[in-house]
Amino acid sequence: MLDPFWGKTRAGAGEGDARMNYRHHYHAGNFADVLKHAVLALLVANLTRKPKGFAVIDTHGGAGIYDLLQGPSQKTLEWRDGIGRVLAARDGAPPALLPYFQAMQGDKGRYPGSPLLAGRLMRAQDRLYVCELHPEDAALLKAAMAGEAALLPRVQVVAGDGYRNLLRQVPPQERRGLVLIDPPFEAADEFERLAQAVIAAHRAWAQGCYLLWYPVKDGAAAAAFEAEIQTHGIADILRVRLRVRGGGEGLCETGLIIINPVYPLEDQLRAVLPWLSSVLAQGEGAGFDLLRLAAE
Repeated sequence: MLDPFWGKTRAGAGEGDARMNYRHHYHAGNFADVLKHAVLALLVANLTRKPKGFAVIDTHGGAGIYDLLQGPSQKTLEWRDGIGRVLAARDGAPPALLPYFQAMQGDKGRYPGSPLLAGRLMRAQDRLYVCELHPEDAALLKAAMAGEAALLPRVQVVAGDGYRNLLRQVPPQERRGLVLIDPPFEAADEFERLAQAVIAAHRAWAQGCYLLWYPVKDGAAAAAFEAEIQTHGIADILRVRLRVRGGGEGLCETGLIIINPVYPLEDQLRAVLPWLSSVLAQGEGAGFDLLRLAAE
């Protein structure tokens, strides 16, 4: 069957490795990925406005790139209501999404994860440090990054615990940059670990930009996490929420906390979020929120 978004034949939905436990392959390119990666691309592009080099630290790098036309992605087809919709409506997208689209050029049928998206927007004077705990995904990530020959001089991929390695990397020698933390939220205490990690990292590097992704399945748990971040004297915090529907099975809302958003991100989001919300809406209750949790 010819896929209208990627211009290739799609494999059957039954293909994939049934022995695989949870890995991002099943969810790559879904609406949560679109929001996270669109904001990541904006932040990296905004950092390149100044000539001085910067560092990007990605604590949960994943496998690097994901084939949406076969394997696990065909079991869920979540990408069709995510990046599939966005690419189909691309001609009407706001200009602020250009860095996101630029970072995906040439990947027909494949969706790049956060390390590749960030790396493709970075320059020779910038540095990318990526962790991935899952051994198979760490190996795939290293192979994916090796395939991006231009990135080799400025990329380090580490197989290990991203939370632990984060504290060894801040502050970076560049003193400018971005930390992305987007854990899989398999563990019951993931919100606690995420809050502890960013609070500790911020103490060591208060001027860094931090992009934190989280699912909103339990509204009380998400609100408690946001409140925990606010209670530690961290200034300049934006919160973004995107809902594709008001409820039902599966993930229908996702959130981002952005500490020290790189100018002019807030203005860019005011243009991007209404468009994304409209394109990605799946039913009643869809919408978005852009809220400042702490002033600059």
